[in-house]
Amino acid sequence: MSKLGTLGARLHHGEVGYDFVKNRKIWYGVSILITITAILGLAVRGLHMGIEFQGGAVFTTPKNMSVSVAQAEEYAEDASGHDAIVQKLGDGSLRIQVAGIDTKTSDSIKEQLAEDLKVDDELINAELVGPSWGEQIANKAWQGLGIFMILVVIYLAIAFEWRMALAAFVALIHDITITVGIYALVGFEVTPGTVIGLLTILGYSLYDTVVVFDSLKEQTRDITKQTRWTYSEIANRSINSTLVRSINTTVVALLPVAGLLFIGGGVLGAGMLNDISLSLFVGLAAGAYSSIFIATPLVADLKEREPAMKSLKKRVLAKRAQGAAQEAPVTGEDHDDESEDTAPAVVGPRDQSATRTRGRGRPSGKRR
Repeated sequence: MSKLGTLGARLHHGEVGYDFVKNRKIWYGVSILITITAILGLAVRGLHMGIEFQGGAVFTTPKNMSVSVAQAEEYAEDASGHDAIVQKLGDGSLRIQVAGIDTKTSDSIKEQLAEDLKVDDELINAELVGPSWGEQIANKAWQGLGIFMILVVIYLAIAFEWRMALAAFVALIHDITITVGIYALVGFEVTPGTVIGLLTILGYSLYDTVVVFDSLKEQTRDITKQTRWTYSEIANRSINSTLVRSINTTVVALLPVAGLLFIGGGVLGAGMLNDISLSLFVGLAAGAYSSIFIATPLVADLKEREPAMKSLKKRVLAKRAQGAAQEAPVTGEDHDDESEDTAPAVVGPRDQSATRTRGRGRPSGKRR
């Protein structure tokens, strides 16, 4: 078995582990700091909405253009008076996006671009995108997100309990806020691909959380009938027992997404890959973090406030104190008896004198 497999087995059986629940205030503080940073980035910089949400025009030039992306971006901004986004496609053509323009402005921009790029204006394809389509996508996304949240809370409240449903809801809001805030800080364009990525990470984050909750539910069954563990300690064991599984799942999911983000988007310059891969990468990492460091410790916090769990904690601590008192060293015992009881056994050749006296006091078996 590999070292990681051995570690997973030891974590599962409770032989080793890290006390996530005990240090929950540290994780809460880290999450609050990251969330505040994300909200400030969203408030100060805002989201860079794509042309699908703002409306505008998309110009596609002929193949094998010798003009650089930076030069084409300068031409487009001078011709339109707006910010432009230029992407070089695989066939050498340029895709130029200019937001916030109408049909008349589009025609004049097309003519100016043709003159600057030194091509025939009929070879430049212009497509207008209305903002109504983007608004419909945004509205549908918000509706889907709201319905998803309601169904998740109802399901978890029925399958587990309302405290777990509340903790999962907080974890999901945590993941969405961080992902959207990083989008604002990085300045990536928000496109329909971004919306798809955001909705995708919700399911992954919820899956990871439910795995830990299922283990916690199984281990806390009839918890009040024992006096060995408190609820927080069992919750911590549930996290540790599924820790390697969560890490493996997260790493396997992040590897292809990282390939899309850093190779497909960074090296090849594919803008659409950037839009969807960044939301997936940040969301998957935040979802794994919230499942381990936020959701389960929050459930333990809520459960420990119940009278039954408070009473259980008192009984567990009282029993441990009693056991510690009984294990205290006792003085004044007979050292001779102790030395006889703890004398080590000698392994070696048999003593002949012991052999001779072995039969004393017993009948020899001979007839008289």
